[in-house]
Amino acid sequence: MSLPPGFLDELRTRTSLSQVVGRKVMWDARKSNQGKGDMWAPCPFHQEKSASFHVDDRKGYYYCFGCHAKGDAISFVRETENVGFMEAIEILAGEAGMQMPARDPQAQQKADRRTQLAEVMEQAVQHYRLQLKTGGAAAARDYLVQRGLSEAAQERWEIGFAPDHRQGVFSHLTGKGVAADLVVDAGLAAKPDGGGAPYDRFRGRIIFPIRDARGRAIALGGRAMDPNARAKYLNSPETELFDKGRSLFNQGPAREAAGKGQPLIVAEGYMDVIALSEAGFGACVAPLGTAVTESQLQMLWRIHPEPIVALDGDTAGLRAAMRLIDLALPLLEAGQSLRFALMPQGQDPDDVIRSGGAGAMQKLLDAAQPMVQLLWQRETEGKVFDSPERKAALDKDLRAAIAKIKDPSIRGHYGEEIKNLRWELFGAQRSKKKRTSNWKSREADLRAKPTTKNSALVAAPPQFEEELREAVILATLITHPTLLPGFEGELEQLEFVVPEHRRLQGALLTHLNESDPAVLQKAIEGTIGPAPLEKLFSLSHVQIAPPLQNRADSEKALMCIAEELAKLEAARGVTREIEDAVQDLAGLADEGLTWRLSQAAEAYSRAGRGDTEDTGEYDIGPNGARLSRDERSAFDQLLEQIEFSKASKRPS
Repeated sequence: MSLPPGFLDELRTRTSLSQVVGRKVMWDARKSNQGKGDMWAPCPFHQEKSASFHVDDRKGYYYCFGCHAKGDAISFVRETENVGFMEAIEILAGEAGMQMPARDPQAQQKADRRTQLAEVMEQAVQHYRLQLKTGGAAAARDYLVQRGLSEAAQERWEIGFAPDHRQGVFSHLTGKGVAADLVVDAGLAAKPDGGGAPYDRFRGRIIFPIRDARGRAIALGGRAMDPNARAKYLNSPETELFDKGRSLFNQGPAREAAGKGQPLIVAEGYMDVIALSEAGFGACVAPLGTAVTESQLQMLWRIHPEPIVALDGDTAGLRAAMRLIDLALPLLEAGQSLRFALMPQGQDPDDVIRSGGAGAMQKLLDAAQPMVQLLWQRETEGKVFDSPERKAALDKDLRAAIAKIKDPSIRGHYGEEIKNLRWELFGAQRSKKKRTSNWKSREADLRAKPTTKNSALVAAPPQFEEELREAVILATLITHPTLLPGFEGELEQLEFVVPEHRRLQGALLTHLNESDPAVLQKAIEGTIGPAPLEKLFSLSHVQIAPPLQNRADSEKALMCIAEELAKLEAARGVTREIEDAVQDLAGLADEGLTWRLSQAAEAYSRAGRGDTEDTGEYDIGPNGARLSRDERSAFDQLLEQIEFSKASKRPS
């Protein structure tokens, strides 16, 4: 079976090699860099323990430094699934959502025709380039110089000119023996509706060749010289060569530049891309006269995991950004997103570079905002939230937008960020509201009791208890390094509040494979120096911790680490919940708020409950959970404040 031309290119564009390979291997998290598409794993083709199998997701190739296996997604499926070439194509096409072409006995003829059309387009490009050097193109050359394009730059971008002649390129090509139907089918000429000889599509325009990723001329873009022209920019119509929604201007050179480490910039038009590239930002592309399509977005992510969308500083630019957000949300994956660089009002990237140079553009790129910021701006800008109904409408719209995200982890992080932004918006209003006199009269009841005034937990900062637990966890792992692999995930995700603890965390993750305590400690000292270790083991609560008293008891150490992790997470969880509840007191307090607090208290009690703990300092709550008497007193005061807030809002 013969595949139509371009089918394999499209398949490779839509296919992520790391996703295909990821079904067969376990990536090495320490060596891999998902953001750059640089992935490592033990080779699936021969038995090994080290990660010598390398996948370059951007280029779409893999290579094993052990057995020297190499290839692309098609060859990987063939080797691992033991299937033929066409079967591998069918598997990948099904995953990419592409319809396999029907058997076509004339496929070779079609391939030959596409080749002919590409040759016709190339001849047209050369013709237009020659026309730019003629006397009739003086105004076009002056315009290009005014836009900052030297003669050398014009040559690099193969810019040409189409004189205002009805049959300029048509007569030129047919005079050289090109069939008239090929000129029309290439999109260079059009047939009049009423019949007659074909006429040129591009007249009185500066011509920009549009090439595919392989460098073939597939279409043209034309900028009108007449300010009264109906269309300032005109692209070729869709042809056998050119699919507007699946093409990007400057795709090939941008992919090469991005592969060398440059950020990928998405601009609006040809001149923006040319100006950016000439200023040193070689990894830049533009959609071709339409809003970014899903296919183009997938192409962008194949080039770079986080393209920067450089928007014109006007209403149309912002509208385009908002449409792109809705398109991108359901397609987000870990390490795959968008950022947005907003140009000053009334300017585009070309204007910024001409007025401020590459440095001004770099500052805007460095300040590019993540997509969640633009989403928040869309839902809040220009709106007033002075009533519960308006705030509820905002919450509803944000929930609907976030619900489009399929990845649960990303959806959760978006929810957290939106929650923070919501607090920033409404927090200023809440902070202005003072506590009522009824609440102030109860403040004395919340003071520390004489028996606890001198305790370390009272005298120390609010995070002191967290610091204690962090220290015990780290010290136990260092003295029982055989437990490290089992707690690698928890250790990596744990957010340490003490800087020295964060340094120890990094050192432990670096030396996960060390099983001897003495060797591990020397390795840590070699990585971050001896001071953090000395400080850690000098702490009195670390010295008396049970796992440190009996360093041979790994089972006790295992239980200790698990318990401290649970307590630490529970403590931080209840702290966040109470902070949110206190903030919500300025709004509408209801039974749901009381329920949230009771559930948080119960979870904290369960995590902190131990068989050997003294129960004399605890009370049993209505829900069966144990609460510290001191904490119970403060908790009761908070609940009373909720009830008071509710009562004060009821109509008299």
